[in-house]
Order: sequence, then C-alpha cells, then structure tokens
Amino acid sequence: MRVHIATDHAGMELSSHLIGHLRESGYDVVDHGPQEYDANDDYPAFCINAAQAVADDWKAGVDALGIVLGGSGNGEQIAANKVRGIRAALAWNLDTARLARQHNDANVVAVGGRQHTVDEAAEIIDAFLAEPFSGDERHVRRIGQIARYEATGTTA
Repeated sequence: MRVHIATDHAGMELSSHLIGHLRESGYDVVDHGPQEYDANDDYPAFCINAAQAVADDWKAGVDALGIVLGGSGNGEQIAANKVRGIRAALAWNLDTARLARQHNDANVVAVGGRQHTVDEAAEIIDAFLAEPFSGDERHVRRIGQIARYEATGTTA
C-alpha cells in the first residue's frame, strides 16, 4: 500500500519517525513535506498535496491512504477534506482510528503531534492503516450521500 504523508512544523518529529516506521513495515511512503523546519510554515499546501495524491491514486486504482499531521491535527484535517473524494478523519485514539476506516472508509487520517507521544501516534496510525472498511450497506449509503453532496450540492 502507498501512504502519502504531510505535516506542518509541529508534526515534523512525528512525521520523520513515521516515515521510517512505515517503510520498515513495508509501506510505500511518499513524503509531501515540508523538508525543513519552519515555525511559520503554512500547512494547507502540504496537506492538500498529500490528499490530492491519495485521490489521484484511488482514481488510478492504486491502493493508497494518507496521513496529515500538525499540532492538533484539526487544521490539517480541514485542509485535506477540501480535496474532492477525500474523507479525512481526526483520530485521537485506537477506537476513533479504527472506526474512521470501518464506518466512514476514511482515506486520510489526521493526528495531532502535540497530543500524543510518538509511540502513541504510531499506534493510532498503524490501527488506521490496518483496519478495512466494513462495507456495510448503511455505511456505503451514507458515504454515497456525502459524495453526492460534494459533486452536486444535494444529498438526494
């Protein structure tokens, strides 16, 4: 599986750790930056680029998920969710990570680097990446409504 990752300055230590950890676990990791620490960086471009890469991979039939990191993960999740076809979920524990995949077929996870130790965050992300979508009809129906709204402005 390909994993696209992006961060802001607050998540750089976590991002660096995760890139190594995920590569060791066999994932094809693509780093969307930033490459250097800048306390005044603007995370939206990094996160949008990672989310767009996930969306592009899905369109091309490539198995891919994304990770966006920040101090809280909130802004990064919002930025990623601006990309058509992306369902980014903020995960703060193992349950929210797994449920994001099981129920929402989330394809990007947001995690706050200042909210967890590096090991806790890695566990949350591992849980997200490992969890399959349940495929239950009710979840498929609800995701379809979201996708219709995104495309047409209506859920009907």
